[in-house]
Amino acid sequence: METILLKRLKGITPLDGDAMSAARARQAQLAKPPGSLGRLEDLSVQLAGITGKVHNHIPGKQLLVFAADNGVVEEGVSSAPQSVTLMQTVNLTRAKTGASVLAKHFGCGVTVCDVGVNAEIRDSGVLDRKIAYGTRNIAKGPAMDRDQALRAILTGWDLALETEADVLGIGEMGIGNTTTSSAVLAVLLEADVEAVTGRGGGITDDSFRKKKEVIRRAIARNAPDKDDPVDVLAKVGGFDLAAMCGAFLGAAEARKPVVIDGFISAVAALCAVRLCPLVRGYLIPSHASFEIGYQLAMKAMELEPMFLLGMRLGEGSGCPLAFQVLEAACAVINDMATFDQAGIDDGYLEPIRQGDRFTVEGRT
Repeated sequence: METILLKRLKGITPLDGDAMSAARARQAQLAKPPGSLGRLEDLSVQLAGITGKVHNHIPGKQLLVFAADNGVVEEGVSSAPQSVTLMQTVNLTRAKTGASVLAKHFGCGVTVCDVGVNAEIRDSGVLDRKIAYGTRNIAKGPAMDRDQALRAILTGWDLALETEADVLGIGEMGIGNTTTSSAVLAVLLEADVEAVTGRGGGITDDSFRKKKEVIRRAIARNAPDKDDPVDVLAKVGGFDLAAMCGAFLGAAEARKPVVIDGFISAVAALCAVRLCPLVRGYLIPSHASFEIGYQLAMKAMELEPMFLLGMRLGEGSGCPLAFQVLEAACAVINDMATFDQAGIDDGYLEPIRQGDRFTVEGRT
């Protein structure tokens, strides 16, 4: 599997620079002040780089949710019992959770994939790709074997390739996964545990102190190699994180835009970028997670979220919202009139096009 992963990583290619230049030229021709549609313009250029086409359409939108349990919950780091993973995994298929309700409302498909739930799931709506019945407790040893980590990564990768959609969003379901995500992020960024660890779904002060101590203990005991994301995922991560990492890689290989959800999704995306820096060009962040480590993960990838909504649910709940913005970006570049079509002489803009004439001094 190690050889397979290395071979596949070589199949990820850069964004199409010519298509991006053509998209920028198209934006410059549209009847509006230069750059006046901000991120919508940037997104249209990014989409062109991803697909190789200036004019894009994204009718097929799919949220991929990876579900798994984490052995570290036995340390008392979560307010919710492990059984919630199973219940919400099934509820995701029935449009009863936050993410699935939003997906249904906006007409997005949802694929729920079991990569490590600690239970038998007898529901045809859940895709069975189980690696094991949950990971081991990272406070006592590695979460999984390296081969299991590789298998989880390739499982997520394969699902992204198999999914017939124009844009993907990556979410998760797994009690205890803010603990594993914080551990992975602390290692990858060589950051203090205090700087990357939040309260997840909400815990008491005592549980919060315990959560940070458990993460410190897990890192010290397992000594993951920060320069080897697979080792980090295997030692202090989770099956959900590893599969999500693979899904980001698979989307990049398939040249599809892929939306980052919140904190856990961002950590998985960072793992993918560390494995292949070219993946960054395919990533589109949705909302700024309320979790403390989120901004550090974004900074490490040099990305900025689109929304500031105070969200911290996970599941992929930000992805259906981001899909709508991507559709707006497509509508602008596809359907706006050019200056010629609008009958406007754009000569008045020449002085403005020579530099930044929009920023007020002292403000950004």
